[in-house]
Amino acid sequence: MGLLSLFSKPRPGVRLLPSGTMTVDRNSQIVASTVSSTHSPELLEEIGNHILHLFREAHKAHIPLSELTIQFASLRINAREMRGGAIIFLSPSHSFNVPP
Repeated sequence: MGLLSLFSKPRPGVRLLPSGTMTVDRNSQIVASTVSSTHSPELLEEIGNHILHLFREAHKAHIPLSELTIQFASLRINAREMRGGAIIFLSPSHSFNVPP
């Protein structure tokens, strides 16, 4: 058994998607968040950075955009522009129950 374990690969872990709300300032820094601390702040800041980029590009193109919704297969992102920053709602859409 010991020899076989040398060749086996570790199984990848299943990670849950972030859920909750976060507020980011104009520099993509998180000001407030209800998202679990198990998710890396870098990931959340990256999401905030992309959302702010969308709002800025819409402003440059003279498109009046104050709210947006992005629907992925398993994650929904709603965001509202707030004077250079944004409030972002992350909602995973899964049908299984997660134990507490």
